[in-house]
Amino acid sequence: MWAEEIGEGEAAEAQYRTKEWYNKGVGFWEKVEASVDGVLGGYGHVNGRDVKDSNEFLVDILGERLTQNRHLVALDCGAGVGRVTKNLLLKHFQEVDLVEPVSHFIESARENLKVCGQSKSVANHAVNFYCIPLQEFTPEEGRYDVIWIQWCIGHLTDADFVAFFNRAKVGLKPEGFFVLKENVARNGFVLDKEDHSVTRSDTYFRDLFKQAGLYLYKIKAQKGFPQELFPVKMYALTTEPPAIMQDVSHERRSKRRTKKS
Repeated sequence: MWAEEIGEGEAAEAQYRTKEWYNKGVGFWEKVEASVDGVLGGYGHVNGRDVKDSNEFLVDILGERLTQNRHLVALDCGAGVGRVTKNLLLKHFQEVDLVEPVSHFIESARENLKVCGQSKSVANHAVNFYCIPLQEFTPEEGRYDVIWIQWCIGHLTDADFVAFFNRAKVGLKPEGFFVLKENVARNGFVLDKEDHSVTRSDTYFRDLFKQAGLYLYKIKAQKGFPQELFPVKMYALTTEPPAIMQDVSHERRSKRRTKKS
């Protein structure tokens, strides 16, 4: 699939076509309104259920892995307009950084989260806003307890998927972990040439996790989304093997095109 799309294996041509792939992906989202409904592809009404299930998943793992009274810092990847930071991450983390390649989305996030940053001594708050694509981003070493990646990894090629996680590992604190929340194809992959993304199957994801040296800590399926949409799964990933991998998945369908917001 990637050989056809970007010509992997032919260095100069592949580099050009990879850049073109990414430019077209960002170009698609640059035409989308900077709102929750915009970044959720017209499915803004699923925001509440999305946050609810994400919160349940996150709280369980925080309690299992991280000690109380720890100063918690999160990174929101593909942060869009700050939807996940505002509704989920700032409820649990003293500091949250956001990374997002679409400039009018990240500026909207900055405005949406401005109030949270006005009382830094007493409130959880957004700190850094990085307008940069994931394939070019390297996090600060040892800064994050959780790196949250939702509805954006489909824009990365397989090679950049693995490279991103390998770079991002250094950004985790001891006992820190990744959460990847993403649409999941039933088999193989589904290519979307409009927004230049790929929806991967569970098997596909697991192979890439292995290539990146990551271990599955816990898996859970999103519930309560409209039937016409892709299933969504939440993967908690660690850099060390867990004693037991927890799989609490019960497959439901979810939206085809979404952007973390």
